[in-house]
Amino acid sequence: MHWSKVNRHAICCFLTSMLFAHCGSAAAEQSAIEHVLAPLFSPQIRVPLRATDYLGEMRAARRAKRKSPPVAPSVDLRDVAPAPLPVPMVAQEHEEAFHGPPTPPHLLDEYPSELVLLGSKVAAGTAARLSWTPDVSINGLTLPTPVLVINGAAVGPTLCLTAAIHGDELNGIEIVRQVMFQVEPERLRGRLIGVPIVNLQGFQRGSRYLPDRRDLNRYFPGDANGSLASRIAHSLFTEVITHCDALVDVHTGSMRRSNLPQVRADTALPEVVEFTKGFAKMAVVHSDGAPGMLRHAAAMSGIPAVTLEMGESMRIQKEVIESGVLSLTALMEREGMLNRAFRWGDPSPIYYNSRWIRAEQGGILFADVDLGDRIRKGEVLGRVTDPITNETRKIASPVNGRVIGMAVDQVVMPGFAAFHIGIDPSDTPVIDHDDPGIPEDVASPEDIEPDDEPQSDDG
Repeated sequence: MHWSKVNRHAICCFLTSMLFAHCGSAAAEQSAIEHVLAPLFSPQIRVPLRATDYLGEMRAARRAKRKSPPVAPSVDLRDVAPAPLPVPMVAQEHEEAFHGPPTPPHLLDEYPSELVLLGSKVAAGTAARLSWTPDVSINGLTLPTPVLVINGAAVGPTLCLTAAIHGDELNGIEIVRQVMFQVEPERLRGRLIGVPIVNLQGFQRGSRYLPDRRDLNRYFPGDANGSLASRIAHSLFTEVITHCDALVDVHTGSMRRSNLPQVRADTALPEVVEFTKGFAKMAVVHSDGAPGMLRHAAAMSGIPAVTLEMGESMRIQKEVIESGVLSLTALMEREGMLNRAFRWGDPSPIYYNSRWIRAEQGGILFADVDLGDRIRKGEVLGRVTDPITNETRKIASPVNGRVIGMAVDQVVMPGFAAFHIGIDPSDTPVIDHDDPGIPEDVASPEDIEPDDEPQSDDG
């Protein structure tokens, strides 16, 4: 019998698939080839190479199916959903699987692909609710953290939004939630990943800190074998943040202080400066970011990252939230992820330098200015009154600038950081951070807040 190469291949593939359906092991499959397929050919013809190739492809396809993460169900993020369950991570094996023919290079930039994240696959043009579970809980008391994912119907950048790294910072939670819920997958170019509550343990307790009193935003990128905070930081950074092309980490003021909506960014990094141009008219404040902060760790890993400071902790402030949602929508429009009729206004100035002004006596603080007010050197910012002696001392601004952060009226002690002033760019030259003779932020070390006081930076 003279079979063409095409017919031989077709018959071998058909017979092989029929036989393999009844084989329970690789040994049985090989035996089927030797004792069933081979006798069908003339003695002069060995079992075609195509048959063994097909065997290998069948095995590889089955292995790939077993190893492949499950496809996350497509959902409408606005719908009410049950609490997320822990998702087991799929073990990675060093074994090549059959994935079919490669995509031609000229098509790679045209068609979106599925996103594999946290043990699940999110198909293009869909949204999913996933969960992130750092391995730091007592067995049986695992606390999964919701992760919202939108994989757009067209190719574009991956933007990540995080909030509540400090569990008492509520405005950011609602900002991320509203942004994620208003984006439709079929209209998105790129991917949007939102983690509304990073520090779920702190959020449940109404606390800024983790249960061990550590500040999570001092431990990134983390260490898998380190402290509790370091392990959580490492888990978030490796499982989520490394998938980002850019990052916005949302915070609020701390310790009963409120921040004017603003972007904190390291303006020494050109890619970060370019990224800040997308936040509509929001003020930009320069800050290097201390080692251990999420945005600092992301930037050091090549991911442009900024902090969005939005209002006061332990409060839901409607106007502040609306401002944050508007700015993030404007950012996505400028990054080419959304196509909306957005009106761009004149950009706000970048405050390369800022300074906290402190109370010189203890008593009750009464502010005379509001967030966003522009002030002149010598202008009275507020007063501190001693309720026992009735002595009142004024707090005056030593610089021209704008109030970008301030404490709410409360009892204060001497040295309490009361007003954060963004110094007018026209009043001070841009700092050369390579010059050791010029102090950072034109401030003495005492003007820069420690971790347990209101920060001069993002939390």
